[in-house]
Amino acid sequence: MCKRAVILAGGKGTRLRPYTVVLPKPLMPIGEYPILEVIVRQLVYFGFDHITLAVNHQADLLKAFFGDGTSWGVKIDYSLENSPLGTMGPLKLIPDLPKNFLVMNGDVLTDLNLAEFYKEHELSSRIFSIASKIRHQHIDYGVLLVDEEKALIGFEEKPKVTYQVSMGVYMVNSDILQVLPDGAFGFDDLMLSLIKLDKKVNVKDHSGYWLDIGRPDDYMEAISIFETQKSIFLHV
Repeated sequence: MCKRAVILAGGKGTRLRPYTVVLPKPLMPIGEYPILEVIVRQLVYFGFDHITLAVNHQADLLKAFFGDGTSWGVKIDYSLENSPLGTMGPLKLIPDLPKNFLVMNGDVLTDLNLAEFYKEHELSSRIFSIASKIRHQHIDYGVLLVDEEKALIGFEEKPKVTYQVSMGVYMVNSDILQVLPDGAFGFDDLMLSLIKLDKKVNVKDHSGYWLDIGRPDDYMEAISIFETQKSIFLHV
């Protein structure tokens, strides 16, 4: 059975400047590989045989590097956005999507089992699945709790806040295309629309490693982690 993946690789990577002035973010190196090559290698390992790169910014560099995917033993083709379409908008430009397919950002370093995620989504029969991660955010300030009369009623010194966040890795049923309008449409827009339509979205907790390299600090951490634990990402 064909496994299809769409990788969102059209962003400008503005949070990662000045690194991304020259290179598109998906080609930023993690060890000896660009982050997007790590993702492609992972997809091939987990049995995906057709990858579409949704591209815009510096698309020619991405096409020159990945070509048709022959070097990795996978079919790679491209969907070009003429203007930024957000996270979900690019899916409307891809005409041959199967019933279920993976969508992920092109800047994610994770050890998530993508084949298992694919299978769980199929069995759930839900329209959309989100891979998620628990993150802890430390607040570097003393937090004041104030009542309506502006009187102090509580105080927390540098509290820790816990969030469950999207990893930027999704499994999608093609029925979602009926919900997407033409033009720009973000992940946040889609989630709010699905909640309003009472469409069930599956959330998969991931206890392993995940990092979005969108900020310089995270990028440097990803380089360090990859160098010391390459085997958990590339299965070598």
